[in-house]
Amino acid sequence: MAKKQTAGQKQLGDFAPQFAKLNDDVLFGEVWAREDQLSARDRSMITCAALMSQGAFPQLEAHMKMAKANGVTRSEMVALITHLAFYAGWPKAWSAFGLAKQIFTEKA
Repeated sequence: MAKKQTAGQKQLGDFAPQFAKLNDDVLFGEVWAREDQLSARDRSMITCAALMSQGAFPQLEAHMKMAKANGVTRSEMVALITHLAFYAGWPKAWSAFGLAKQIFTEKA
């Protein structure tokens, strides 16, 4: 059974309780939990691609860590970023590589 996501409650529970509940219970509790449709690993790859394309680097950092925990390898992340460089933009790829290099060379 997957660990319950509580980032919304921890970070925004007092300030934006409805958003925190939707984040934890719906996005992670229902959508991410539907592994019969897409594995957590595949969802992580898709989410990292979307966040990189948007230039949402604080969220990308968190999701790259989650991707690593979900089994995405260093070489897969490098391939993902390289591929997206041509569609999302070279500067975004440079920024994403900075995060990936840090995350995928950490001992975890």
